[in-house]
Amino acid sequence: MAAACSLSSLLSLQTSLEYGLVDADSVQEKERLVYQYLKKVDERETDLKVPEFQEGLEWLNTKEPLFLSKQLSGKVVVLDFFTYCCINCMHILPDLHALEQKHSDKDGVVVIGVHSAKFPNEKILDNIKSAIIRYNITHPVVNDPDGSLWQDLEVSCWPTLVILGPRGNMLYSLVGEGHKDRLLLYCSTALHFYKEKGEIKDHRIGIDLYGNSVPSSLLAFPSKVILDSTGEKLVISDTGHHRILIAKRNGQLLYAIGGKMSDTENHLIRMVDLLEEKVSTIAGVGMQGTDKEGGAFGKQQPISSPWDLALGTAGSNEYNVLWIAMAGTHQIWALFLDDGKLPKGSEIKKGTCVRFAGSGNEENRNNAYPHKAGFAQPSGLSLALEEPWNCIFIADSESSTIRMVSLKDGAVKHLVGGERDPVNLFAFGDIDGVGFNAKLQHPLGVAWNKQKGLLYVADSYNHKIKVVDPTTKECTTLAGTGEAGSSFAQNLTDCAFNEPGGLAVNENGTLLYIADTNNHQIKILDLEAQHVSLLPITLQLADTVDSLRSPVRPPKQSRSSPRIEMSSVTVSVGQSLQCELALSLPADTKLTEEAPSLWALSSEGNDWLQGQNTVGQIQDLSIPQLIPVTIPLGQPVTGLVLVVDVFLYFCSKKDGACMMKGVTFRQPLQLSSSNQTSTSKVMLQYSF
Repeated sequence: MAAACSLSSLLSLQTSLEYGLVDADSVQEKERLVYQYLKKVDERETDLKVPEFQEGLEWLNTKEPLFLSKQLSGKVVVLDFFTYCCINCMHILPDLHALEQKHSDKDGVVVIGVHSAKFPNEKILDNIKSAIIRYNITHPVVNDPDGSLWQDLEVSCWPTLVILGPRGNMLYSLVGEGHKDRLLLYCSTALHFYKEKGEIKDHRIGIDLYGNSVPSSLLAFPSKVILDSTGEKLVISDTGHHRILIAKRNGQLLYAIGGKMSDTENHLIRMVDLLEEKVSTIAGVGMQGTDKEGGAFGKQQPISSPWDLALGTAGSNEYNVLWIAMAGTHQIWALFLDDGKLPKGSEIKKGTCVRFAGSGNEENRNNAYPHKAGFAQPSGLSLALEEPWNCIFIADSESSTIRMVSLKDGAVKHLVGGERDPVNLFAFGDIDGVGFNAKLQHPLGVAWNKQKGLLYVADSYNHKIKVVDPTTKECTTLAGTGEAGSSFAQNLTDCAFNEPGGLAVNENGTLLYIADTNNHQIKILDLEAQHVSLLPITLQLADTVDSLRSPVRPPKQSRSSPRIEMSSVTVSVGQSLQCELALSLPADTKLTEEAPSLWALSSEGNDWLQGQNTVGQIQDLSIPQLIPVTIPLGQPVTGLVLVVDVFLYFCSKKDGACMMKGVTFRQPLQLSSSNQTSTSKVMLQYSF
């Protein structure tokens, strides 16, 4: 359906308003100008109608498809044209959250995310579902894979906001990021204007958050993984849980550190001192910056969406620089941990945070002068400090290229992917080849193997791991089918990943650790044996940074998980209670050996389980799982409830598809006055 108007016709009307707002001295004057503007625009409603959403589009976070002429009638509607790879689109999500906090759908404001994909991988509904959970998007989202509404309104870039009146009439547009104040002003004034006209309705639109139906997991969207200098510990960015996990190589947890560390959404770089058990900020001010030069000391320097870090050198043999993939400004920055200097630069003091490479323009531009080069959302870094390389390898996601920056002279060079035109950010695909003939799709991670002289690439949207020989610039597929999945196989190219985002190579170059982001897993690719296995993250926590208030806990049950109310059992103080779990799986499935199925105990009312073992693994379902509980002193006679949560990871024997299911048993207990010494038993049975 063709639109009666485009954004260009709206922008011509909006230009004079924007000029007036710049000169306005008070909030009241701004509101008056917007109110007068609305009068003019509303009179031209027939020229500014938006076409209806097409039938058959896929909707998320709603109970049913929404239409401007039905559920959205009588609402001020904000259409957010976005694609989930876009860092600028991520930057406006806090603005939309602020709007939703101020005005609900009952008040008359509704935000609709119109997902208009850039990459083919982003058109797939399951991938959008993962993004919605990962970015905590709580408003309705419609998947418009062919960009029908985008084309009708002549939208030209991500993100673009189009604000509609209660009759589906276009009111304003906001292109790009950084318009929070305008967004709130426009929506609030539009509400006031149309309430006076009696056109705002207070009905609910039927929000049904997709994330509520998804089971929790021990890891949630792990985005990066590295090995420490000893090679004995793994550090995992557990993005969905907003924490950093430190584990042994066998998966046993050592630390769980709360908060966001290479803190993309908080726009901070954080440092964890494991000896002092403290977290401190070493760069950033806690809000998004627009500075593209830097030069201030770390905690005074605003930064923008740091996506990856690499500890390295600059003019010294010591590890004195923290290199930063500054995705938000499309640059590479350096945070000096000691005095030093950049290639061919002047001396820089310890603590200074400064741009190293990139003009700040979003492009795929290589140049001998680092400040004249251009990046497009750099998202992964890996250092090769030995000769002849002495460089930083970069996964430049939006240009779908792998680039390198010399640490000798700062020259930025192309390695594989993309094309020669620096402004074309649509040269992507899935082709093994050499240099520009190779094609990638939104790579997010790189890892250098100095023993083999090879660079591994997380080709995220192709769901593959690729390998690049920087000497010949040849790029080939190492593992992955090219389709999203989680299966294991004897052949590497038959193994499946789902948007892998981070990589790390062990010290002797034999193992590749993979943050398989949308599968919520860390996988290990044995480069010698040529097979992939799952790293089981176990809950036997060796130590926890308590001051960070994030102990390791079992996953939370999904709201859709069964909840079984048991009959009350009479027990006495000091008596043992034996819970026997009798569980059975669907036919032709088996427990996932690599993933820790488990039970977890909790209590209602007060923490009467304190000091007892409250978490245990489930490894064999052929016999009942025994869970011992002791009833301690000082408990109330009534209201004592034991809660047993069960989480099972299991896979199909036929196609290898894996899943996690949960069930909750709620066991009321009644205290008797007699002192029983025998052990009471309760049977907890469930078939999945």
